[in-house]
Amino acid sequence: MFDVAIKVENISKRYRIGLKEELHDSLVGKVTSILKSPFSNMTQLKKLSHFENSKSQEDIIWALKDVSFEVKRGEVLGIIGANGAGKSTLLKILAQITEPTSGQIQINGRIASLLEVGTGFHPEQTGRENIYLNGTILGMTKKEIDSKLDEIIDFSGVEKFIDTPVKRYSSGMGVRLAFSVAAHLDPEILLIDEVLAVGDAEFQKKCLGKIDAVAKDGRTVLFISHNMPAVENLCENAIVLINGELVKLAASKDAVEYYLSTQNKSISGEISWEKNEKAPGDNRVRLKTIRIVSKGEICSDPICDEDIELQVEYWNLEANKRRLVSIHLINNIDQMVFASSNLSSSSLTYDKWCYQDYPIGLFRTKCIIPKNLLNPGIHSITLFINIIGASDHLILEKKIISFEVKESSRYRTEYFGKWQGVIRPLLAWNTTQLDK
Repeated sequence: MFDVAIKVENISKRYRIGLKEELHDSLVGKVTSILKSPFSNMTQLKKLSHFENSKSQEDIIWALKDVSFEVKRGEVLGIIGANGAGKSTLLKILAQITEPTSGQIQINGRIASLLEVGTGFHPEQTGRENIYLNGTILGMTKKEIDSKLDEIIDFSGVEKFIDTPVKRYSSGMGVRLAFSVAAHLDPEILLIDEVLAVGDAEFQKKCLGKIDAVAKDGRTVLFISHNMPAVENLCENAIVLINGELVKLAASKDAVEYYLSTQNKSISGEISWEKNEKAPGDNRVRLKTIRIVSKGEICSDPICDEDIELQVEYWNLEANKRRLVSIHLINNIDQMVFASSNLSSSSLTYDKWCYQDYPIGLFRTKCIIPKNLLNPGIHSITLFINIIGASDHLILEKKIISFEVKESSRYRTEYFGKWQGVIRPLLAWNTTQLDK
């Protein structure tokens, strides 16, 4: 038991939400409703203190449902799931910000949480003054803050403005300073909720480095993030929450692959819309069909040593405008394998329609993903149709279609393991004897 930092047993959390007030057409109905409202409100207040066993009440939301797991001392555990899955609620219970409806938790060690970056900052006070204020809120003594003040300021990168009121900071400066304060705590258990959702790429890299250092120092870390590569790199194990339920606890790579497989749209060779008013787009462009073709046929599971043809059909509804079609190919751990478009700078062939005005009509744009490039696994297409630039989206459909690249039997004649890497190109190899 001494090697367990956190033990969670059958934790559930439910909230009662407000329902839309019933409207009455008649004067008698409205008066009756007014007279009844104090009694109905009293009934609802009583129910707040003792929830009924039924989990199907329409005014009840279950944020967590019978969640159980253990975290060992020194372990870094990832927590992943879609928005609303219960991740933040779980960390708030562990941080003792809110009480569970049922179940119990056991925490062995001093705990600190970084749930909302910037909590406790006062806009009228300087950055230096806010370091002391925020550090105190997060559990640091003045002596601890004094000893780490220079390190906190240096890490934040806002030393030139440290004696300027925070209200004059950019949002990025405030975030960097807030994270720097929280990251320099010395708890035995650290709870971190999506700190990588803010800040620029350089700051995010710095955050990851600091979290990694904390983990390697032997402290226990629970880490919520939508950055799947970060979860894989930082965490030994991860749990997957779906609709408040813990559906998987496994090695982080396996947990990430499982979670992303649940997020991908159904694997399919073709998705189409017969009526353009219901299709993605607007009164300028509407999507008709997106399909995967291999060996001349619609295919949801192409072989890795065959060309894969992506076809995009769309109605152009606005004359005399240019159109740019592009894609992001995403693999099964949410990494972007590549981006491509029908611009000449990113295409092996010249597509004249990329550079001239479209008439009204139905069009098909296609591209070829060459054979011997993709590794086996589930891949998804994010589709863009723009006017001429990178941000003037007419259509932006994330992971609109998913397909599974299958292994080739040719590879199994010499190698039987899982091929490493995001892609698997065939390269030219040759050996020459230089002396005899």
